[in-house]
Amino acid sequence: MKECAELIQAISKEKRGKIDRDNMTEEIADVLICIEMLKQMYMISEDKINKWIEKKQAREAERMEKMNKKEIAEIKKQFTPANCTITRICGCYVDAEKNKKTKIKEAFLSLPEEEMFKYFDIFKKTISGRLGKNLINLDFPLSQEKEGGTQEFLMRIRASKLKNDELLDEFYDKIIENYDYGENYYIILIHAVYDIPGKSSDGQEMFDASDEIYDHILCSICPVNLSKAGLSYDVAENNIKDRIRDWVVSRPETGFLFPVFNDRSTDIHGTLYFNKNIKNIHPDFIENVLGTPIPRIPGNEINVFSDFIMDNFEGNTTFNFAESLVESLQEVREQKKDSPEMVTVSCDEMEQIFGYCGVPDEKLSDFKENWEMYFSNEPVTLDNIHNSKTAKIVTPDATICIQPDKIALIELKEINGIPSLVIPVNGEVKINGIEVELK
Repeated sequence: MKECAELIQAISKEKRGKIDRDNMTEEIADVLICIEMLKQMYMISEDKINKWIEKKQAREAERMEKMNKKEIAEIKKQFTPANCTITRICGCYVDAEKNKKTKIKEAFLSLPEEEMFKYFDIFKKTISGRLGKNLINLDFPLSQEKEGGTQEFLMRIRASKLKNDELLDEFYDKIIENYDYGENYYIILIHAVYDIPGKSSDGQEMFDASDEIYDHILCSICPVNLSKAGLSYDVAENNIKDRIRDWVVSRPETGFLFPVFNDRSTDIHGTLYFNKNIKNIHPDFIENVLGTPIPRIPGNEINVFSDFIMDNFEGNTTFNFAESLVESLQEVREQKKDSPEMVTVSCDEMEQIFGYCGVPDEKLSDFKENWEMYFSNEPVTLDNIHNSKTAKIVTPDATICIQPDKIALIELKEINGIPSLVIPVNGEVKINGIEVELK
């Protein structure tokens, strides 16, 4: 206890600005020695400690994710005409040869209403997606917070309120140099000032009790694509004619929010990075524009597929839905079994499958857009999201493994008021190799 108390004192001094890293290192060493002695005294194995560490880390990660979701939702609420906190908008249109074609800079509220709504949609999408995948909290190294560092540069941009043309040009040049994109795109940068409302003990917002201003910038990088050729109806001439093709700004591919909004407060030591395609996180952009280490993104397709379902179809993932999904994917495998290529499932095929499995039409309205966020425009390899040999059902007390084409044998029934899984038995039953009688 004495050594712990001394470490607490060292940390307290650090927080008060009395920096003595040697002393803190010494106190940490003393505590670690005591911990090793405790492990030996009470015969506590390293394995048991590691298991508890994993549990605690998982719990903390879950807590932080939930907290961040709430904070992101709070910022999203500001992207409406009624709550708008945006002061200024700037932009730079870049062609496929990395030439700056045009730039804009103006007060956001001076924009026509229709334009504002379209920008709001872009900004909301820039902080949308799955935390840890499409949205990643990045921390700046200490070296980037010094003069000449990327964080210090972003701080200057924020402080300028987007009124310094030289800073803006330097910012655009950094992106153009480090953003790997072979087509036209539009860089959008906004400055906003959010007067954070206080909250009562029951979680209710108190708009007359603000303690802090969240002064921030948001950058969105959007592809600019040529609209499709076709025919259109001309209202003025009352006839059908060739549609004029033009360049259309699409929803963002990449972006970031700076500073991050942690614990409903400004945290200048990090940024929230957005990337639509989790398979291409633009490492040069992260390293050279943001100046943070490149994060590790889970690439396991089965996990991404599960996240896609849980994020977009919450409330529809019933037992019957999951059962139908397994059956449908197994049918796809049977239909394509003679294909010489590895079996894949396209976005359109998957949308049909989800509809067949009972997902309501309103949940499927943005299917393609949501699918693209998780899997880009690429089909998924069936083997990566569907086990052809085993369908596994996991409960707190038991795990059931069954052939995918036999999953319909399992029924969900209520027995004595408890939801139960029932498996019909039409032959011999073995437990650990022992043949048993069912009586």
